[in-house]
Amino acid sequence: METETPKLSRFRVIAPGILLAATGVGAGDLLTGTLAGSEVGVSLLWAVVVGAGLKYVLTEGIARWQLATGMTLLDGWRLKLGRWVRWGFLIYLTLFTVIVGRALAAACGTAGTAIYPLGGPQASVTIWAVIHSLLGVALVLVGNFRAFESIMAALVGLMFVTVVGAAAVVAPPIGEVLAGFVPSIPESGTRWVLAVLGGVGGTVTLLSYGYWIQEQGRRGKAMLPVCKTDLAVGNGMTGIFGLSVVVIGSQIDVESGGAALAAQMADRLAEAVGPLGRIVFLAGFWGAVFSSLLGVWQSIPYMFADCIRLQDGTAQELRRTTAYRCWLFLIAVVPLFLLNASVKQIQLVYGVFGALFLPLLALALLLMNNRLEWVGKAFKNPPWINVVLAAAVVFFAWLGFAG
Repeated sequence: METETPKLSRFRVIAPGILLAATGVGAGDLLTGTLAGSEVGVSLLWAVVVGAGLKYVLTEGIARWQLATGMTLLDGWRLKLGRWVRWGFLIYLTLFTVIVGRALAAACGTAGTAIYPLGGPQASVTIWAVIHSLLGVALVLVGNFRAFESIMAALVGLMFVTVVGAAAVVAPPIGEVLAGFVPSIPESGTRWVLAVLGGVGGTVTLLSYGYWIQEQGRRGKAMLPVCKTDLAVGNGMTGIFGLSVVVIGSQIDVESGGAALAAQMADRLAEAVGPLGRIVFLAGFWGAVFSSLLGVWQSIPYMFADCIRLQDGTAQELRRTTAYRCWLFLIAVVPLFLLNASVKQIQLVYGVFGALFLPLLALALLLMNNRLEWVGKAFKNPPWINVVLAAAVVFFAWLGFAG
């Protein structure tokens, strides 16, 4: 018997897709995309399109599994693939938490310093990183899920309008931009292809989507078209935003990392439209990186709490468990001790390390969403999705050997 599904407002229909866009393209896309654009120009615009398209297919697969079975993908991994998957995932999640936590805290420190420096450059980045990290903890613990959706939507609107507008102002000639959509890998550019795909295509944060639709009570076949709609909106925004930051980066000669990067981007815009442009861009830059931090702080602890729930069998709501709160404090505090590491190198490692998760996820969805006894005929992958998932596995394997 079909479980009753919730009636959602127009905003709530697309809210999980917006949350996914905000979480995935903040620091991971803005800084990594900008650095990639600075290093290899607009030649990697095609990678942004591929990344956004792949992100849609992967996240749709997560929704397909969860709506069909009523269990999260982590549940499915343990029950269908074996307990060893859970322990391997926990090791990966721990490493990812430290890397992404440091990258996001540093990005917020960069944004805060560019707007209002507090002392020397490095000290200012550290102070602003701590402020944003703790503010993120407070917002996650105090607010409910609907408040989280509203805050993230406001930040997405701010970042989207300002960053896309900035790209339109500083864009190179149209012929040069169009050439960037022709697939090619520039010399020594393989690592940046992986980084862009990791930033735009998503990382382990893609699993967050399953928990967000769970928060909304989405279940059953009737919700699959709803998920497709919000994922189309969210990933469309991801693609446009990713293209914009690569274009902006292509017009900047990055002389240094850290706090100077945001200032360089803003100064380049000020040359084109005046001082107001600088202020507007910095506001959008801040919205992008803080929305990413807030989204990750809220979502990554779900995964640890889910792994622990699989061990002890508790029926308690994940966000109210001790495991969720412990992982929230871990991601907010431990990475702060790594703030002196190079922003440029951390962003590269963040993108590449995250991109390693994508082929593994594609392989899992190929296996799990094609078993009729697991998902049923209504939720089985259509042929075109299987082709995309298989191509993703082959493509990432080829990049690994080419790199």
